[in-house]
Amino acid sequence: MPRRPPYPESLETRKEIEKHINELLDMDFIRKIGHHEKVEVTTPVLITWHDGKYRVCGDFTVMNNYTKADRYPILRKPHALNKLAKAKYITKMDCIKACTRMELNQNP
Repeated sequence: MPRRPPYPESLETRKEIEKHINELLDMDFIRKIGHHEKVEVTTPVLITWHDGKYRVCGDFTVMNNYTKADRYPILRKPHALNKLAKAKYITKMDCIKACTRMELNQNP
């Protein structure tokens, strides 16, 4: 996979990205990689919410050529609510940081 060069960013943006990355490292959601590891990394992108808060995302567009399409689309709202009405247990997922909690197979 080709590496994507970093996007141009301001000093303030760089500091905010580093802050978020350090938080994820402290929580063991991500790990540092060594130069000897054959791992392609994503380019971090800082998203600003309407309330001024930040969220760090990754630009994974280069991976689109290497992934399989999901053949099961997300359910429409009424259909999903119908299924929930019959459920005995309901759980929820933190959609803000959920993507950093999914484990990826290191040996495809």
